[in-house]
Amino acid sequence: MKTLTPELDAHLNGEVTSLASCWYICRRDGAKTYLTDHDKDLMIDGNLYRASEGYDRSALKGSSGTDTDEMELSGYLNSDWLSENDLRAGLYDFAEIRLFLVNWQEPTMGIIPLRKGWLGEVSWSDGLFQAELRGLSNAFKRNIGRLYTPECTADLGDNACKVEIEASAVADMVSLVSSRNSFQLTNFEGEDGILNGGIVHFTSGSNLGQKLEVHRWRQDIKQIELFLPCPYDVQPGDTAVFYPGCDKRFVSCRDRYSNQINFRGFPYVPGLDSLLEA
Repeated sequence: MKTLTPELDAHLNGEVTSLASCWYICRRDGAKTYLTDHDKDLMIDGNLYRASEGYDRSALKGSSGTDTDEMELSGYLNSDWLSENDLRAGLYDFAEIRLFLVNWQEPTMGIIPLRKGWLGEVSWSDGLFQAELRGLSNAFKRNIGRLYTPECTADLGDNACKVEIEASAVADMVSLVSSRNSFQLTNFEGEDGILNGGIVHFTSGSNLGQKLEVHRWRQDIKQIELFLPCPYDVQPGDTAVFYPGCDKRFVSCRDRYSNQINFRGFPYVPGLDSLLEA
């Protein structure tokens, strides 16, 4: 149940209303953005909600059951608060979102809260972005419990896996760059595939702090290929820490990491081929 101030309640019961919607966006790094669809900036609770960085949203959809309450937000990528590089860098992944209405003629009357949730899937093209807002009920879509799969359900180095991943990490420097998702290292000489599925954590350069997944490692030319391009240009001399990967197979867990006791899969569970045998 929403609680409104007497002044705002009286305004809603009047013959004419003057309402504008506002967005509050808080990224995981603490950076905050304030937006409104009104044609002028609004000062609300000491924060300036900018109208110049306009956006559009889909209609609100609600449910009294456990169905997820979702909507979409769209706008221009050339705005001051958002760029394509920001999206590639994941700066807005899982950002907290609050949507509310306010009387733009008298913002001090209070707000009408509409939604609270987090940003979900974000896509962009032709200078426009589109983001999905996932409401609080989205948590009910999560799978809780274990699944019977031949592959391990743990991530290398997490509390379930228990492999000391930091002991296997290697620091190195970029020597030659082919593209944002392909470059060569200076010193590392690990065997082919040792970094496949692993993580690159940049410790200097424009991609400082970024973590990206490795697609392929070739020892002969010391080349790394990433699944996704880096959000910013990679330069020779950039440093990074490289963590090995895991294909989540029992044989790899046993032979490479001697960690079969912590394997979180079911390697001997019958597969579809067993069911189809005559």
